[in-house]
Amino acid sequence: MSEPGKDASRKSFVVRLWTVLWRPSSRFALGTLVIFGGVFGILFWGAFNWGMEEANTLEFCISCHEMRDTVYQEYKQTIHYQNQFGIRAGCPDCHVPHPWFLKVRRKIQASNELWHKLLGTVGTPEKFERHRQELAEDVWASMKSSNSRECRNCHLEEAMDVHKQSEMAQKVMAPGLEAGLTCIDCHKGIAHHLPQAADSSK
Repeated sequence: MSEPGKDASRKSFVVRLWTVLWRPSSRFALGTLVIFGGVFGILFWGAFNWGMEEANTLEFCISCHEMRDTVYQEYKQTIHYQNQFGIRAGCPDCHVPHPWFLKVRRKIQASNELWHKLLGTVGTPEKFERHRQELAEDVWASMKSSNSRECRNCHLEEAMDVHKQSEMAQKVMAPGLEAGLTCIDCHKGIAHHLPQAADSSK
């Protein structure tokens, strides 16, 4: 059973809080400001997430000619674009993390790409080819540092039926996994052309 003094103290606190919330500011009651602030916060959060998802589509990624005329055309010739299963892995599936905070961080990093868009760093096919090695190595390093996290969104080791793999794959997959290799260590150039230096080194 609660004590009468404590009940009175609680009621007094609630009354004081209510009074503060509804005390007029210079123009609006504080409670009104809190309600409108909450509604605005919800709307902002929804708009932010909507915008981030809109910027996380294949259509958005190829909206600039630097991507549409180069790596997108290469990607269209691969099994990630068209295959017997009707499954398509788009740009965000391979290049943007799924976890929310990692996705936001990647979007912030992408602002650097907007800067280079303005500078025209890879604005022509010739410029793109000059930078292909550097761009590829950045992506490979990122994928290796995350243990090929985005590859593993679709390709799970425990879901692989080794017996349905080619003889060559059966011979190299198990030793590679045992050695601690990650997907990108062996699977470079499966969605885009390899840089000439990397290609000639094979």
